[in-house]
Amino acid sequence: MYQLSRGDKVFNGFNMILVGIFTLVILYPLLFVVFASLSDPRHIFDQVLLLWPRGFTLEGYKRVFANGDIWMGFKNAVIYTALGTAVNVIMTTLAAYPLSRRDFRGRNVITMLFTFTMFFSGGLIPTYIVNEGLGIVNTMWVMIIPGAVSVYNMIIMRTYFQQNIPVELEESAFIDGATDIQLLLKVVLPLSTPIIAVMMMFYGVGRWNGYFDAMIYLSDRNLFPLQLILREILVQNQMGDAANQAMMSVNQSEVSALKQSIKYAVVVVSSVPVLLFYPVVSKYFEKGIMIGAIKG
Repeated sequence: MYQLSRGDKVFNGFNMILVGIFTLVILYPLLFVVFASLSDPRHIFDQVLLLWPRGFTLEGYKRVFANGDIWMGFKNAVIYTALGTAVNVIMTTLAAYPLSRRDFRGRNVITMLFTFTMFFSGGLIPTYIVNEGLGIVNTMWVMIIPGAVSVYNMIIMRTYFQQNIPVELEESAFIDGATDIQLLLKVVLPLSTPIIAVMMMFYGVGRWNGYFDAMIYLSDRNLFPLQLILREILVQNQMGDAANQAMMSVNQSEVSALKQSIKYAVVVVSSVPVLLFYPVVSKYFEKGIMIGAIKG
């Protein structure tokens, strides 16, 4: 059995301490928000570090769940994320698979044209004009259809198909009478679970956290996603009509503290879906990000 030398033990111990420090630095902001959402806002900054809830209270969460705007935004965010991620994965697959086929003529030229759009685009105003011409501005579809394909993700998926789907398997499927669509649906996709899961995570997190497109294209408040409602609360200090009416019964001296509690609670509520989704696909994440790193 291999015995670690004294130098190896010191090196490993130093690495563990260093990794532990980095972990605490990264994890503490999340813990701070969680503890602050459960604390009396007047006692959050009594000490330099907040290591546990101070003056435990659920008032912020009560106000959040009583706010109709937040529930409306949460519902819209779920719809945009679910439909948008489905469109993203389908369109990315339909673009990546043909470009991975060695018998597809012109695939290098088409890939180059796709890659060109990663560095050069029309900009915000032409994009807005195009979406307005399509008649999707201020509708739910403006949050789903534009950006249906990420070129970076498409290239990752194409590389996966090239390196993990044997050409011999495709040829044998054709010999058995399979069509291109049957090959994709019955052979390629069942063998591509890791990359599909990774694409779902990439697209899903991006869709859930996105607010800029909603801010530009949506004017109907009933279509606002949760992140735009969260922006109003955090940046513009607006709580919505329902929350403002609820605060009328609160003393003016407590309004500021209550707003702080609501801000922290909203951040936690908006982050929970992503935190629950990540463990589902985490086992595929390492394999997905290592695509193309090793040639074999």
